Amino acid sequence: MTENLTICFEHPDFVVINKPAGISVHKDEQAVGLSEKLAKQLGVEKLWLVHRLDKVTSGLLIFARNQAAAVNFYHLFHEHKVEKTYLALSDKKPKKKQGKIIGDMEKSRGGSWKLCPTKNHPAITQFHSLSVAPNLRLFILQPKTGKTHQLRVAMKSLSSPILGDTRYAGSTADRVYLHAYQLTFVYQGEDFLIRARPTSGHFWANIDESAIMATSQPT
Repeated sequence: MTENLTICFEHPDFVVINKPAGISVHKDEQAVGLSEKLAKQLGVEKLWLVHRLDKVTSGLLIFARNQAAAVNFYHLFHEHKVEKTYLALSDKKPKKKQGKIIGDMEKSRGGSWKLCPTKNHPAITQFHSLSVAPNLRLFILQPKTGKTHQLRVAMKSLSSPILGDTRYAGSTADRVYLHAYQLTFVYQGEDFLIRARPTSGHFWANIDESAIMATSQPT
C-alpha cells in the first residue's frame, strides 16, 4: 500500500476515501494501518475510523477528523441513519431478481457465516438486479442492518454468489466484485450524497452509470 489513497470528499469534520479492494481497514499484516496511512497523507495527527468494509470489498469509507465527529457518526451508524448502497456482480442466475433477503446469521466453518431461516435478530438486505452482459448480472444492494459478511452471505442465499468470492462459492475472478458505491446521510443538518465508482476489476467495464440508475432505487 504505497500509493496515496483516493479521497472522494473532504469536510472539516470528516473525510471519505475510495478504499481499494484487498486492503484491510485494520493494521493486519501491513506495517502501517489504513487510518495511520491516511492521516500521514493528509498531514494530520490522527483520524477515527467510524465504520468498516471487508478486506475484499472496495469503496466508500468514512474517517472522522476529531473525536466529537467520531461519536456523531457512531450514533448515525448505530441508529441506521447512514444509507449504504453497494454494487455486486455475479455470473450465476438468482432465485429472484429483486426483493428482500431476511434471516438470522450464524457462524459457520473457517470464519464464514451462514443465513438461517429464523428471524430473531435478522440481517436484512434489499436488492434490485439487472443483466448487464451474457452470464453477468449487476446487483444493487442496500443493507438495512450491519452484520459481518451480510451481503456476501445474502448473495450466496440467492444462488448468485458474488463473482470472485470463493469463500462463498463464487466463481474465480481477479477480485471480489463487491463495492460500496454510495453513502447518504444527514450530518449536522446538512444532506450528503457521496458516490464513487470501482477503480479495479476488469468486469466493471461492463457497467456504466445508466445501468445502475436503470434500476429502481430500493427504499
